[in-house]
Amino acid sequence: MTQKETHLYDGFRENVFPALLSKVEEFELYGYDKVNENDLWEFLTRKVWKRATEEKQLHEIVSDIMNVKVGDYMNYATVEAFKSPSWFEGEGKDVLEKLL
Repeated sequence: MTQKETHLYDGFRENVFPALLSKVEEFELYGYDKVNENDLWEFLTRKVWKRATEEKQLHEIVSDIMNVKVGDYMNYATVEAFKSPSWFEGEGKDVLEKLL
């Protein structure tokens, strides 16, 4: 999903911000202090709600957020990191050459 695409549940994001923040703080307690609200929301929209076909209620969205497991998120983040372009190809190569 690109930045311009919207998800069926994006309208809930402002209302569930406290739940997102709480979950991010839980991740920090486990030592994962690099995860932020945007990362978590992206995980939810791309993985948990990948095939969203019906409108959920607010309490269901909050429940989904609070039920995110650190391991599930980290598996997702690892796979996404492998999908990202290599620093040794394309634009990454140009940036790397400028740095060196």
